[in-house]
Formats: sequence, structure tokens, C-alpha cells
Amino acid sequence: MTKNVLISGASIAGPALAYWLGRYGFHRTVVELAPTLRGGGQPVDFRGETHLTALDHMGVLAKIRQQQTGGSPIRFVDEHGRHLLRFPAELAGGELEILRGDLATVLHEHSLPHTEYIFGDSITSLTETAEGVQVDFRNSAPREFDLVIGADGLHSNVRRLAFGPEEKYVRHLGYYAAIWQLPNYLGLGPDSVGYNRPGLLAAVGRDHRDSSKANTFFIFAAPQLAYDRHDQEQKKALIAKAYAGLGWEVPRLLESLRQAPSVFFDSIDRADVDAWSTGRIGLVGDAACGAALGGMGSGTAIVGAYILAGELALAGDDHRAGFARYENRMRGYALSCQKGGDSSGKLIAPASAFGLGFRNTLLSKRPLMNWILKESRKVSSIPLPDYRSEVSELSN
Repeated sequence: MTKNVLISGASIAGPALAYWLGRYGFHRTVVELAPTLRGGGQPVDFRGETHLTALDHMGVLAKIRQQQTGGSPIRFVDEHGRHLLRFPAELAGGELEILRGDLATVLHEHSLPHTEYIFGDSITSLTETAEGVQVDFRNSAPREFDLVIGADGLHSNVRRLAFGPEEKYVRHLGYYAAIWQLPNYLGLGPDSVGYNRPGLLAAVGRDHRDSSKANTFFIFAAPQLAYDRHDQEQKKALIAKAYAGLGWEVPRLLESLRQAPSVFFDSIDRADVDAWSTGRIGLVGDAACGAALGGMGSGTAIVGAYILAGELALAGDDHRAGFARYENRMRGYALSCQKGGDSSGKLIAPASAFGLGFRNTLLSKRPLMNWILKESRKVSSIPLPDYRSEVSELSN
């Protein structure tokens, strides 16, 4: 019997998982809260053999290379615009960088054949039975699925409903990030430009697709804040408060924030879930092991989707065994990738004047920067089974 799988989330892990499950004969439905695919967004990168092999197996590596940004170098300046420090593109951009929205589009198109997508809806309840999972939706009629997978990010709705409240699993790393679009009034070229104060970064860079536009990248240190994640005006007010009174181009950037139709704003967090499945419900990507900013979450999501689909296919009717083997293969690798996210905020926006000056002095020395670049290329890897042949042999 063909298994019917519901996947929550249509960003990266969700469409990747839908594609692979389709290759193995599963029927898959993807539900996404947003009314359409989310475009734009910050660049995401892939590093190391494991990431690139998973993309190659999926058949999207060449297309992603066609849309890569070429990396995002950033030049740090003081309040008068004088040069202080430069991070080269390869430090942040890995081996392959692409805008998150472009990546989501590639994966969505690749998964489309025989995948049902439901946009503008979300799961409201999950009830596991002996035969499957009864699912209630905000807008659609209730349905039953054999399996449900949460691929819906650090703030996973599936994890909340099936595993417990977010605060049990998500740890705030002390920073918030914000991105919005504005005219490229500075006439910026390839380099982004960033201005630091203790615990704050205000950066702006040319849009990779339209040189007449630019995108901000703001990072600031703060304890966990209480706000409505879906309220644009609340988010804008928090950003404006954090950056009030700063020099350089910050006043003009904040003016553009007031006029921006939308702004991405979220905490920099890490998810640590003690078990990635419960019964017929599982987690993949950031929902299971996310680490925003520097935690290689996009690559981990692609690899996790590949392994989860393969193990579920090999497990046949024993979904528990499939979930267990997936987690056993992935957990150590995911933990090693997550470590990069623990310190990224502190590197980009050191919390003290001393820390900021120390970073600028230290990283302005070329031999040290070369060493850091060399170390950044040393990423964890795991062998990827050829599930395609294994599943084929099993079905013959």
C-alpha cells in the first residue's frame, strides 16, 4: 500500500523531502502557512562534500550553481565611513551560496510532479491512531495520513503540537536578525558595508538580482523579546528601538524600514530535541536540529531529507525503525554542524567595546584571516548511502 505522508513546511527541508519520498513511491502533501512561496531572503550556503553530494543526488546542483550569488563579502566601517575590516566572500558564503527564496523555488519545482501543495493553511491538531494520524487544519477539511513530518523550521508547529511547547526545545542565543529591502541609494557594488557598535551590526548590500535595490542585514544582542511574530509593525518598532541614536547611515536605513512593506525579523536560536520522532510523527531540518546563522541549517536540511526519505523507504511498514535509523545516522552530524551557530552572533556583533576592538585588530591581520578561512573549509561529513539502488533492489 502506498504511504500517504503530510509534510508541514514548504521552504527547504519540506520540498526536498517531498521529492525523495516521491522517488520511492510515497504519496505526499505539503502544507504551508504562507500564501505563496517566500521569495528573496538572506543568502544560504552549502559547504563540504556531504552537502554537495546530497544536492547532486537530488539533481539540483547544476541549477543551484546557475543561480548562486558568488558570496557576500562585507566591509566594516566606522561612523565616518572609514574602512576598518573586510570579511571575504568565502568566509560567509561557503562553497556555494544562493538566496533562500531562489533555493526554495528550485526545490519546489523539482518536487512538483505528483506532490500536492496546500498554501495559506496550517495544522491545528494531530491525533495519532493505530492506523495513522488524524489531522485538523485551520482552513481545509480534516484528513488522515500514515505519517506526518514537521519540516517547518525552528518555530515548528508540528513539534509544538506533537512534542510539546517550544521553550522545551529552543534555546535563545542572545541575538536577533532583521532584513528588509530598500533602494540602493549608496550605489553599492559587490561588497556589503557594515557598521558596528557593541552588540549591534547595521549592514546593507546590493541586491543580487537588481542592482538598483539593496538589502539590509541587522543583528543586535538582546534577551528573548515578547512580540507577535506575525505583526510587522511590532517588529519594526523593536528594530527602531534597538538602533535609535546610532550614527553612520543608520538613520536613513531606519527611515527605509518605516516604508518597507515587509521585514524579516527573528531571534537567533538553536533547537535541541531529545528524540526526532514520536509514533508516526517525525521532524527534519531546523525543526529537529536548527541553529540559525552559521549552523549550516540549509545543508543539514537537504541531507536530513535525503536520509529520512531513504530510511522510511527501506523500512517499509515499520516507520518506527525508519525514524530510528534516520536519527541514528543524522544526529552526530547535525550536532557538529550546529556548533557553528553558537558563536556567529558574537563574531558579527561583539557585545562589548573591548570585544569589538579585539575582533577588528585580530582579524585585520591577513595571516590570521587566511587561517580562519582554511579552518572554515573543514566541515563535518558523513557517508551517504545510495538509497536509490537499495530501495530498487528491495522492491525487485
